[in-house]
Amino acid sequence: MRRLTIGLTGTLGAGKSTALTVLAGLGARTASADAVAHRLSRPGGSIAKAVRRLFGREYLAADGSVNRSAVAKKVFASPHARRRLERATHPLIISELRREAAKGSAPVAVVDVPLLFEAGLHQEFDVTVAVTAPKAQALRRVRSRDGMLPAEASRRMLAQWPAARKTAAADVVWRNDGTRTDFVKLVKQYYRAWDLIARSAPKR
Repeated sequence: MRRLTIGLTGTLGAGKSTALTVLAGLGARTASADAVAHRLSRPGGSIAKAVRRLFGREYLAADGSVNRSAVAKKVFASPHARRRLERATHPLIISELRREAAKGSAPVAVVDVPLLFEAGLHQEFDVTVAVTAPKAQALRRVRSRDGMLPAEASRRMLAQWPAARKTAAADVVWRNDGTRTDFVKLVKQYYRAWDLIARSAPKR
């Protein structure tokens, strides 16, 4: 048996979090770039230190954690600021993701990376998966989940590759345009195939 590594990405509100939760419940080793970023943004974390160095103390909260709303407002209004932040934080997040994905003995590891292709990380994985959903449906999910206004969600979508480019680059495309039950069934089908492949393959 050898571990099969899956890079999961997709457009905002497409359903990556749902897929990752389902996969974790099935036994996959999972990691999330967003969760890692949140953890490293706590007081004293490496991302908090990077934000202070790049933008100043005013972009931290009173407790020293990253003021995520202030930083988001700045970087989504300025491509230059966003590139500076990405250059400083991506290596930190990637290093932690590698460490988390290597833990345990599960035959399948799935890592959720919103900027998988944009950051050139797709070569780290055996298989890449792009999750897509109709834009109107995705915007409703984001607004319901995060309380994000459509204009803000649209700005964040523009910071990522469009769905067509992501799906063209991915090995596998999951179209989340039906019911949640349909999507979960699709995820489970792929997991069973990946688990079988991993358990059948000789160690490298």
